Amino acid sequence: MSVIGIDTSNYTTSVACFDGTDGVNCSQLLPVKQGELGLRQSDAVFAHIKSLPELSGRLFSHWPRDEIRAVGVSTRPRAVEGSYMPCFLVGYTHAKLLSDALGVPLVEVSHQQGHVAASLWSAGAMDLMDQPHLAWHLSGGTTELLLVEPDGRNVKCTRIGGTTDISAGQLIDRTGQLLGLPFPSGKHLDQLSTEAKRKDCFKVKCADASFSLSGIQNKVQQYHASHGQDAETAAFALRCISGAVFQATEQALREYPGLRVVFSGGVASNSMLRQALSPLQPVFAQPQYSTDNAMGVAVLAYRMQEG
Repeated sequence: MSVIGIDTSNYTTSVACFDGTDGVNCSQLLPVKQGELGLRQSDAVFAHIKSLPELSGRLFSHWPRDEIRAVGVSTRPRAVEGSYMPCFLVGYTHAKLLSDALGVPLVEVSHQQGHVAASLWSAGAMDLMDQPHLAWHLSGGTTELLLVEPDGRNVKCTRIGGTTDISAGQLIDRTGQLLGLPFPSGKHLDQLSTEAKRKDCFKVKCADASFSLSGIQNKVQQYHASHGQDAETAAFALRCISGAVFQATEQALREYPGLRVVFSGGVASNSMLRQALSPLQPVFAQPQYSTDNAMGVAVLAYRMQEG
């Protein structure tokens, strides 16, 4: 048995197949003009419509179609009331058509649940799907610390901390814009930061596992204006984010002692963040499965169909 997963986020189009052990994920970043910070939803929808036929062609060129028993799709950002983005409708319409044509069940999950599943699968920690744990969803639009609990063969994600304003991904992309880097700026800022020599950092205030990052944007701008070095500015921004996430995680672990901490989302692939959080013995996804992908959707669809 194998299943298909489809995810059409605000950053990436992706399709995947999973057979319970191994899988293939095909993805493509949405095109963003130099100097701009993301896409309007109408442009994202159009980009997904253009990308999906090519990606599905690549996927099915080497995956046996006669073994497909379900189609999974992310239909909203989070599994909570009112969570909605038009770009996910593209994935849903394609998934519904495919499930009807193949005569197999359609399995609907959230983008966030897919991130958690992709992280656990790629880290070889699928046992955590069936027990409570903490999980960070660190992406372009989300910086949330979650209590993750089993919900049948799916997972239930309850927000217990994170940012109170802009996300870590937004701060990274705005820093990238300041430095003239392409969007999304995560991997470019990560690479640039390795050239830094200084260890400057501004300690973000954190209470009840929550913090604000909007003020850090001003600190980053001031830092760059006073130092004028791109590598040092990149490292400064990433060090501030890492410090805030570390503090919030420590505070959450006081309330939920003994739980493992999983990291998902594109920001979780950052090397400085991974190094800073290593004392907490975190579970990190493989970098290619930290960013938006359909593999986690496929993993969940397989589990829910299997169960």
